[in-house]
Amino acid sequence: MQRIALAIVVSAIGVSAAGCGGPTFATREFRIPSSSMEPTLNCAMPAPGCLSTASDHVIVDVGKSVQRGDIIALQTPPSAAAECGEGGIFVKRIIGLPGETLSEDDKGFISGDGRRLNETYVSARARALDTGHYHQHWTVPAGQYFVVGDNRSESCDSRQWGGVPRRNIIGPAVQIVRG
Repeated sequence: MQRIALAIVVSAIGVSAAGCGGPTFATREFRIPSSSMEPTLNCAMPAPGCLSTASDHVIVDVGKSVQRGDIIALQTPPSAAAECGEGGIFVKRIIGLPGETLSEDDKGFISGDGRRLNETYVSARARALDTGHYHQHWTVPAGQYFVVGDNRSESCDSRQWGGVPRRNIIGPAVQIVRG
């Protein structure tokens, strides 16, 4: 099965304030053109695997700190283009943090300390379609993050091309705009 990279098109730039006297982050809006984050983020039919008639958009706070579970926009490392056939800006979910060891089985990701990650956003059907990485182990390098698409069988991600350096992370999605 062909894996689809989630390349993103920048459609707007703005500024938002986090509150009176709080930090201010520039925001950017990205359109979702592929199915690697379905059904969390929809792309538009007739593209393969898309579930909607219009593409969703995500609003991202540029430079804001990130944590496990965040959906982020990132500039792919060079290895992504080699593995996915495409590079650029992708939208993925952070699964692994710097220095962690991860493995994956039919129930999802497990951290190196044996703790199973709570991934309610991945359906049992989606998990069953993606068996190619079961029982593999990854160690996330210091200063990098491990990112994957929610639609695992249609996502080219850190499982193929490795970690994402922090400097490549544009920021976390703070709003989803439905297409």
